Amino acid sequence: MRDLLRPLIVAPMAGGPTTPRLVVAAAEAGALGFLAAGYKTPAAVEEELRAVGGVPYGLNLFVPRPAPADIEPLERYRRLLRAEADRYGVDLPPLRLDDDDHFPAKVELAIAYGVPLVSFTFGVPDAAVVSALHAAGSAVLITVTSADEARQALAAGPDALVAQGGTAGAHSSTFDPLGYRGTSTAAEVLAAVRPVTDLPVIAAGGAASAADVRDLLGAGAAAVQCGTAFLLAEEAGTRAPHRAALLSGDYRETVVTRAFTGQPARGLRNRFIDDYSAAAPAGYPAIHHLTAPIRAAAAARGDQSALHLWAGTGFASARPGPVAALVEDLLP
Repeated sequence: MRDLLRPLIVAPMAGGPTTPRLVVAAAEAGALGFLAAGYKTPAAVEEELRAVGGVPYGLNLFVPRPAPADIEPLERYRRLLRAEADRYGVDLPPLRLDDDDHFPAKVELAIAYGVPLVSFTFGVPDAAVVSALHAAGSAVLITVTSADEARQALAAGPDALVAQGGTAGAHSSTFDPLGYRGTSTAAEVLAAVRPVTDLPVIAAGGAASAADVRDLLGAGAAAVQCGTAFLLAEEAGTRAPHRAALLSGDYRETVVTRAFTGQPARGLRNRFIDDYSAAAPAGYPAIHHLTAPIRAAAAARGDQSALHLWAGTGFASARPGPVAALVEDLLP
C-alpha cells in the first residue's frame, strides 16, 4: 500500500472537475490522481478507466446511504424549493429515494480493471466488497472524519484511511450528516485518527500551499490530499461559472451546507446557501436530485447565486495553470 502512495494526492472531485486528463497529468507530475465515479453511469466510469491508461491512479466510489425512515422533512423542503423552481422556470422532480449510484456495478468495474487504489466516501463498504477488491489486487481506502468513524472503517479491513477535516471543499464523508458542523481541521482529524490504527493515514482538507503539505506530512500523514487547489487546473472539467466565481474576488468565505444535496458540503457562500441552509434536512442523494434542475438552469444562465460552488477554506490560493505547475507549487 505505501508503495502506491505519493506525497500529494489530487482529490476525486465528482460532478465534473475530475477528468482523466487531470488524473494522468497528476501522475506525470509526480502526484496521484483519483477518478471520481460519483453521479456517473457505469458506462461513463468504464470509459474513464480506459482513458487513464497505465499511469498510477485511484477510483473513488460513493457508499450508498439508506433511505430516510421519515420523508416528511424532504417533502417540506421540496415545497419550499418551489419558489426556486419558478424563478428558473423548471419543474421539481418527485423525491427519488432508491438511488444507489450504481454502486454494485462500479465495484465490479473496479474489480474487472484491477484499479490500483479504490477509495470510499459517505460510509463503510461491506467487508465482502473490500475482500473482493483485495482479491483483484486493489488497495482500499475509506474516508473518515473522526476517530469513531475510523474504528468503524477498520472493521471492513481497508489498507489505509483518509482523515478528512471540515476545512475540505465539497462533500464531507461524515457518517452523521445531521450533526456535522465542519469545524475540524485536517491536522486535528489526522491527530485523532492516527492513534487508533497502524495503517497509513492520508490527510485531507484545507491544504493550499507547500507549507501546509509539509506540516501535515511532518505530523505523520502518509500523503496529503488536495482538491480545491486543482479546481482551476487547465486539465480540470470545472464549469465556467464555478471558475469565474473562484477568480472573481467577490466571495469572502466558505460555509458548510446541506442545502444542495442533503449531505454536508463546503462551498463559497452564496444566496442559495443563505436562503436554504437552515431548512435543509439530511437526505443524500434525494435532495441532490431535487435541486439538480435548479442548479442546471442556474449554470446555463451563468448565475452563481444558485450553484454549488464547492471550495475548501484555502480557496483564495487557487490559481489557474497546468497540473504540473500546480503540483510543483504544492510539493514541499
